[in-house]
Amino acid sequence: MNWAQKMYRGETSIDFISRRKTYFIVSGIVLGLILGSVSLRGFEGSVDFTGGVIIDAPNVAGATVTEVRDALDEIGLSAARVQFTDSGAGVQSVLIQTEALDNDGQDALIATVAQITGVSTADTNLSAVGPTFGAEITARAIRALVIFLIVVAVFISWRFEWKMAAAGLAALFHDLAITAGIYSIFSIQVTPATVIAILTILGYSLYDTVVVFDKVKENVDEIGTRHSFAEIANLSMNQVLMRSLNTSMTSLVPVGSLLVVGSILLGAATLQEFALALFIGVAAGTYSSIFIATPLLTVWKEREEDWARAARRRSGAGVLTATEVTVEAAKERVAAAAPPRAPKHRKKHR
Repeated sequence: MNWAQKMYRGETSIDFISRRKTYFIVSGIVLGLILGSVSLRGFEGSVDFTGGVIIDAPNVAGATVTEVRDALDEIGLSAARVQFTDSGAGVQSVLIQTEALDNDGQDALIATVAQITGVSTADTNLSAVGPTFGAEITARAIRALVIFLIVVAVFISWRFEWKMAAAGLAALFHDLAITAGIYSIFSIQVTPATVIAILTILGYSLYDTVVVFDKVKENVDEIGTRHSFAEIANLSMNQVLMRSLNTSMTSLVPVGSLLVVGSILLGAATLQEFALALFIGVAAGTYSSIFIATPLLTVWKEREEDWARAARRRSGAGVLTATEVTVEAAKERVAAAAPPRAPKHRKKHR
């Protein structure tokens, strides 16, 4: 049986837990870089968060990005954000976002955009956005996040135990931090669609973690402390590894298609803002469910007296496989079903 078949059947013997310090160090370094970037650079918010002006117009003249930027430089808007989008029927549109402008500044912007794109001023669409909209979205997102975390912590504690809830939430914060950090490090603009995507990540990240925890609990109930918790955790992750990979791929492929086809090829900027955060979060969630949540749970559980004793007894035993568990269970069933032996009576010698 080759390795792929073993992984499909959950019969691999990959030792995840013994390398947990490496995972923690790598994640610690990444989180440190993210914290430094967020502290020093912050985030680049869209006009929905900072306030400003958005104008779009059909690019009838076929102006390039350089030509648009040169025209904006002449009216003092060199910091404006320029995007080209596909408005349908093969017509490309120019979308420009800039800081808040007074009436004269807006008139100058409309005239410049109309001239460079080859349309009349009536064909341009300008809207002024205040920062209150983004602030309201952020406040609602934070409230939703807090309520979500409380409900999830209560449910996992009730269904499993509080240590699993804490490990799951730690992995969740890990995923959110990585997603947010990439936006900060690479100066990717944060929009309301980004916030929505980050909230969407929460469910996926916890789903993959709970799948592993459910298998861990099942094996703990079946095996008990005959083996160490690290052995049981390794066994559980090997058993659900294929399921986790399949779930990740079936999520990443459509999200990746949405990111590449929808945003890059079709020019839908809103899809790009949503799909990018979703893609990063799903990938981080796959990593954290295997390399953060369960190893962290193992560290906490092995501090308990029973599991610490089992770890000392099973030191150097290697990776427990599903085949070994099946054989042990069969031996126990045979031993339990065997009739008790009659005691031997010794003859007395006079």
